Amino acid sequence: METLPDDDCFAIRQAARYVSQLYDRHLAQVGLTITQFSILTRIKRAAPMTMKQLAEEMVMERTTLVRALQPLQRDGLLSSRSAETKGRELSLSLTETGAVKLVAARLQWRAAQEEFEQRFGAERAAELRRELFAMTKA
Repeated sequence: METLPDDDCFAIRQAARYVSQLYDRHLAQVGLTITQFSILTRIKRAAPMTMKQLAEEMVMERTTLVRALQPLQRDGLLSSRSAETKGRELSLSLTETGAVKLVAARLQWRAAQEEFEQRFGAERAAELRRELFAMTKA
C-alpha cells in the first residue's frame, strides 16, 4: 500500500515517534520514559491530582494512563489515595523519592530539549509547540 505524501496523521505520528525516541534516550539515564516524566511533572505542578484530571491533561485514555502509572507506583515515585471529594476516585501525589527522581530527570530532559532544538531550530521548535498545543486545546 502506498503512503500518500500529504498524510497528516502518518507524518505527525512518525515525527512523534522520532521525538519520543530522542527524549527516551536521554531520560533512560535516570530510568524514566518521556511519558513517565510528563506524568511526574504534571502531578508535581498540580498535586494532588485525580486520575480523571491527569487523563484529561495528558489527553490519554484512563486505561492507558493506569498502565503508565503502575511502574511509577511500584517504584515508589507516586502515591495514591482516595480523593477527598469522591471516595472512588484516586488522588495522585509525588513521593519524596519521586521528587528526587524528577530533579535528576529534568537535567536529562533539558539535554533532550537542547538536542531537539539544535537539530530543528529553537524558533521552529517554539512555533511547533504553539501549533501543537493549540491543536489539543481546541
